[in-house]
Amino acid sequence: MALIPSQVLRVAILLSYFSILCHYKALDMPAHQTYGGSWKFLTFIDLVIQAVFFGLCVLIDVSSLLTKGGDSREQERQLRKLIGLRDWMMAVLAFPVGAFVVFTFWSLYLYDRELVYPKLLDNFIPQWLNHGMHTTVLPFIIIEMRTTHHRYPSRSWGLAAVCCFGVGYILWTCWVHQVTGVWVYPVLERIAPVARVAFFSAMMAVIGVFYVLGEILNSYIWEKPHTEKVKGE
Repeated sequence: MALIPSQVLRVAILLSYFSILCHYKALDMPAHQTYGGSWKFLTFIDLVIQAVFFGLCVLIDVSSLLTKGGDSREQERQLRKLIGLRDWMMAVLAFPVGAFVVFTFWSLYLYDRELVYPKLLDNFIPQWLNHGMHTTVLPFIIIEMRTTHHRYPSRSWGLAAVCCFGVGYILWTCWVHQVTGVWVYPVLERIAPVARVAFFSAMMAVIGVFYVLGEILNSYIWEKPHTEKVKGE
């Protein structure tokens, strides 16, 4: 038996995301007042994705408790739809986007923080909030993967959905630059157009890799124990 029930963990994680989002939106940052506001940053989009995902997880937990012991087929059908949506969000958005944000942010930060998180931001964003946005996302989503079995779509459809998200964000970033004349991230200002295309292509490849990694990790966590049990019988 787990020391902390998974339902309690999900509520705690959801509340932490609400706190992070509220504190982030309350920041008096010049970038929040320009075109696109917070929505031009992938970090903020990821926070919203994670909050919606864990909100859906909590909703499913509550619905499961309310329908437990009931005989309503309609309620069971609606619950299965919610579970299907939760699993899709985990596979296509929550894990790959969350892992991508953590990996790319800290990789660029350690190489040269001015490329992604200039020191000027330390005057606006406290350290705990920075880690809430760029660090704890990954352990939170791994906790959810470890406590609940999620069904992944076929790899081709999953990768197609992840690529659509990635292309959509790249186009949004380019549009913001078209309107404002400024790239969302400093690293894009410092490289040539051809290198920018290569950079975007590399980022698409990375998020695709994280999708496959999430699928493999989910399979390893949930299928290996079952396989070992069958072999031991």
